[in-house]
Amino acid sequence: MQVVRIKLSSANYETLERITKQMIDIIKRAGVKYSGPVPLPTKELIIPTRKSMSGGGTESYERWKMRIHKRLIDMNMDDRVLKHILRIEIPAEIEIEISLKEKE
Repeated sequence: MQVVRIKLSSANYETLERITKQMIDIIKRAGVKYSGPVPLPTKELIIPTRKSMSGGGTESYERWKMRIHKRLIDMNMDDRVLKHILRIEIPAEIEIEISLKEKE
């Protein structure tokens, strides 16, 4: 039996949770076995930038931080459910990766 693995990632936490909830609702209505959404570790990108433009004065920095949130959903292969999931309008800020693998 094949398993569909859906991996979602985004910097916007609220949008990611909303899309994940829509997918889980579709899977629950169809009655397909699933596991998830599993929250994967959040990746933090930190960029220090110097405040002064020309390098004169005191050496002070601003630190900008961006967090990448990730979710993982596994479900048994079902064509109907997969078609409904692909019809969800996904914003450009969310990256989605769908892969098939054999169940062990």
